[in-house]
Amino acid sequence: MTTTPTDTPPPAPGRTAARAPRSPVDLLAGIAGLFLVFVVLILVGDAIADGAPTDDATQLRAVIPSWLLFTVAVSANLTLIVLMVFVVLRTLFVRELRDLLRAIVAAVSAYAMTSYVNAQLENATYSAGPLPGLPEGVLTAATLGYVAAGIAFTRTMPTGQPRVRSLLWGTNTVVAVTAVMAGVTSILAVLFTILVGLTCAALTRYAISTSVPPPATGRMHAELHRFGLTADRITLVGTNQEGDPLYLADLADGRQIELSVLNSENSRAFWQRLLDLLLLRGPVAPRMLYGVRRRAEHATLMSSVARDAGVDVPRVLALGELTPGTVLLVRERSEVRSLATLDPAEITDTLIDGLWRQLGLLHRRRVAHGDLNSSTVGVLARARAHARTSANANGTGTGAPEADASAPGTAALTGVDRGAVAAPQLRTLLDTAAMITLLALRVGPERAVASAVRALGVPATAAVLPLLQPPGLPHGLRAELSRSDRKLLGELRRQIAAVAPEAPAEPARLERMRPRTIVSVVVATLVGLVLVYQLSGVELSAVRHADPGWAMAALVMATICMFAAAMVLIGFVPAPLSWWRTLLVQYAASFVRIAAPAGLGSIAINSRFVIKSGVPTSLALSAVGLTQLVGFLIHVPLLLVCAYLTGTSYWTGFTPSPTVAVIVIAGTACVAAVLLHPKMRRAVTSRLRPYLSGVLPRLLDMLQRPASLLLGVGGTLLLTVAFVLCLHFSVLAFAGPGLHVSLVAVAVVFLAGNAIGSAAPTPGGLGAVEAALIGGLTAVAGIPAAVALPAVLLFRLLTFWFPVLPGWAAFSYLQRREAI
Repeated sequence: MTTTPTDTPPPAPGRTAARAPRSPVDLLAGIAGLFLVFVVLILVGDAIADGAPTDDATQLRAVIPSWLLFTVAVSANLTLIVLMVFVVLRTLFVRELRDLLRAIVAAVSAYAMTSYVNAQLENATYSAGPLPGLPEGVLTAATLGYVAAGIAFTRTMPTGQPRVRSLLWGTNTVVAVTAVMAGVTSILAVLFTILVGLTCAALTRYAISTSVPPPATGRMHAELHRFGLTADRITLVGTNQEGDPLYLADLADGRQIELSVLNSENSRAFWQRLLDLLLLRGPVAPRMLYGVRRRAEHATLMSSVARDAGVDVPRVLALGELTPGTVLLVRERSEVRSLATLDPAEITDTLIDGLWRQLGLLHRRRVAHGDLNSSTVGVLARARAHARTSANANGTGTGAPEADASAPGTAALTGVDRGAVAAPQLRTLLDTAAMITLLALRVGPERAVASAVRALGVPATAAVLPLLQPPGLPHGLRAELSRSDRKLLGELRRQIAAVAPEAPAEPARLERMRPRTIVSVVVATLVGLVLVYQLSGVELSAVRHADPGWAMAALVMATICMFAAAMVLIGFVPAPLSWWRTLLVQYAASFVRIAAPAGLGSIAINSRFVIKSGVPTSLALSAVGLTQLVGFLIHVPLLLVCAYLTGTSYWTGFTPSPTVAVIVIAGTACVAAVLLHPKMRRAVTSRLRPYLSGVLPRLLDMLQRPASLLLGVGGTLLLTVAFVLCLHFSVLAFAGPGLHVSLVAVAVVFLAGNAIGSAAPTPGGLGAVEAALIGGLTAVAGIPAAVALPAVLLFRLLTFWFPVLPGWAAFSYLQRREAI
């Protein structure tokens, strides 16, 4: 009996059925190209300014007639224009408007970038004077804008016109060569032009993704027939976990198989895997497998080794090619109900033990699954019929169904495509940690740990304890954990520690670097670049020329800051503290803050000192939190009042300055960002809760002790005033007799700069404070940069760097006395 294949209906003419995802490689190539463009621009600009020759074709022009160069150049340019117009008209005719837009945007952006480059090189050359012997017009044609536009257009033009594309590449080459021969540009400039065109093409391809129709099912029928599989119907059912189009094919023998169309443009989870690859150590980092053929081959390998190990995963039946860059992966249909779809009552101990047995079969063959989550772990919904193809003499095969021994309800694993063979022990331990975490999400930590003990034994379960941390979990399971219960891993660790008290409690080092470290390095680098730019025109030796009297006054104010900080802590702590040790603690905090973000080091060491002094932990944290709250309540009004006064000519003025408006708007935006973003709100709340939970009762208690309240509040005011005067005196140390320095404006600069430094993730606000103070003194106080820069350096030397050495001595002394 002959059947007529029926398929998913094709899309309507003129409309695209699907859009391919943006290719991360295009973005990475574009970013790298931009970096090279600007690096070459700087180097070439310097070379031109130094008098480097740019004429590379003098000898060639001497042997080639000028009329021949002219004829070839005109013909090539006309051909380039005609071909581009043809592509545009054809694309409009077939209504591929998105593809046309992509090509036009790429060409325009390439022409605009080359125009910018020409302008920069022209300015660099004119600033150094004209070079002798340059051909006329070279200064306005360092790069060929139309060649770059042609390259970008050709690279992004719609597919399906190979001859026209080849002609465009050839024409672009001829135009570039004739330009070099005519002396309009140099060989280096042509290479630079190619770089600009390819960079703009890559960025445009990423910004305006390619629209592609679904693969023709006729080609799928042909590929299936090549492997002895005849399909009556092929239906698109969605996408798989990797984002590839997924089809179901009804075969003539009554079976159903899955068809996955692997496309080189698919990049789902690419950025997450790339981030994990950069941040996690080698054995923990996921496999990238970006190439489509590598993905297909690895999926086939993993299916084969998993089945050889005795795990019932879908068998790969065939691998075929639909189009260049598109691979058809044919496998048995997965009849697995995932854990996410099972009711809690259905997840019995028998099923859990079966899951451990399946994972053990993989690990016994040194095969790591690598992607255990609620969608890749489950139970067989029904028995699966496997197809075993036997080859006959002429190379064709017939599919003979063979009944599977697995019965419905059997534990099953899927999604082994991202696994690993010859896996090291760390990878198998990570699988075990992922299985315990997954089961804990479904049945609770107690049952999950008990099942692991039954399957693995106590020693093997205890070995997993150091790996129970988010970086060691697969990305899908990590996302489930963040959505459901963030405290689950802590409960799991407690359960394992209760079963195996001798288990190693120290977490394993799975990360190369933490995201917070990357942010700190990036911020410090950016701030450092800003400071280097600002310091480029300043003689640092000018610090030595500071007025000794004002410099000594600034040093006195910096020392008073330490006494004021000790006053604050003694005033707000409800227990007698030694003045001498409290002062030493403030110097020790100055030593600690060179390695901790601004504010955190002093909070931690003050809290430690108060607790060691005999104050209960909750009361100590509340007291330290009260110091921060009072400081904030004094800091903000002072900032607003001083900012208001900077815009008034008299103390009775009523018009606020633009400074206060900017401060209010920026502060409101920061508070709104924290309050509206759930993750930021939770992070701030969790960090402040230990310090502020008992602040209100502590504040009410302070009202009953006016002397302590006066000491604490007075110390806070004195601390702020001393810092402001220290900065003011540092400015006066470099200000000439004719420069007026407003104390109120300096106060605004310090208060705003201190707030910025407290928010910076760098140690002690390093870099951020300097940049804010320098910018504030020049913009708000009207102080010249030649005065502001050494003044800020002196201020930071006295308040940040100078206390480090005595702070180290104080820290060592307090540690020996067990006071911190």
